[in-house]
Amino acid sequence: MITLRPAAERGHADHGWLDSWHSFSFADYFDPEHVHWGPLRVINEDRVAAGQGFGTHGHRDMEIVSYVLQGALGHKDSMGNVESITPGEVQRMSAGTGVTHSEFNYDSTGTTHFLQIWILPERTGIAPGYEQKRFDDGEKRGRLRLVVSPDGAEGSVSIHQDARMYAGLFDGAESAGLAIAPGRLAYVHLVRGRARINGRDLAAGDALMYRDEPLVRIEAGEDAEVLAFDLPELARS
Repeated sequence: MITLRPAAERGHADHGWLDSWHSFSFADYFDPEHVHWGPLRVINEDRVAAGQGFGTHGHRDMEIVSYVLQGALGHKDSMGNVESITPGEVQRMSAGTGVTHSEFNYDSTGTTHFLQIWILPERTGIAPGYEQKRFDDGEKRGRLRLVVSPDGAEGSVSIHQDARMYAGLFDGAESAGLAIAPGRLAYVHLVRGRARINGRDLAAGDALMYRDEPLVRIEAGEDAEVLAFDLPELARS
C-alpha cells in the first residue's frame, strides 16, 4: 500500500515571522489520519523571516533532526552548544530527560528555510545529546545517502530509534531504489523540485507513505531533493 500525502493538504500556520507547513498533527493543527507514521512524528517545513526565530523553549523524549535548505539556522541549547546549521548539514538533538534551545535566523535580509523533523525514541529518559555533520551534494547526487541511523553507519548522525533517513538529489536519468524489509514502513518526502516516485509524479512538499511494500523507487527528477525514511512499525495499543 502506497498512500499519497499531497503538499496542499498539510496543516499550515502563518505567524508572520514564521510560515510553517505541517505534514503531521502539530500545535493547533490536528488530523487523526496524520498523527505519525511509525516513530516519525513531525515534519514541519519552516520559513523563518530575517532577524526572527524561535525563542528558548523546552523538549524532552524526542529525537529532533534539522535539515536546512536555504540560509542558516542559529542554534543555542542548554547543553552548551552554539552552532550555525547551513544547507548540506544535518543536526540531531536528543532531548531525552530534557533540554532547552533556541533557533534563530541571524541574517538581516534573507529567509531561513528548513525542515524540522521529530522521531520518537525507542525509550524515554535517555541523556540529552547533540550531533551535527555535513553531507556534500556529491554524496547525494543520483543516490540515497544515509544521513541518520541508529548506529552512525556510513558516517551518519545517530538517533535512539531503529529508523534511518536518506537524502538524495536527482535530475534527468538519475535514479535510485531503497529496499524495504518485511514488516517495515517507509515515508518519502519530496523536499523540492519534481520526481517520479514509484510511478507517481510528485512535486515539492508531496510525500508517500509505504506499508507492505518492498521498494522505494525514485526517477525522472527535475532539480529534485528527496528524503526517504526507513521506519519500524510501532506496537499498536
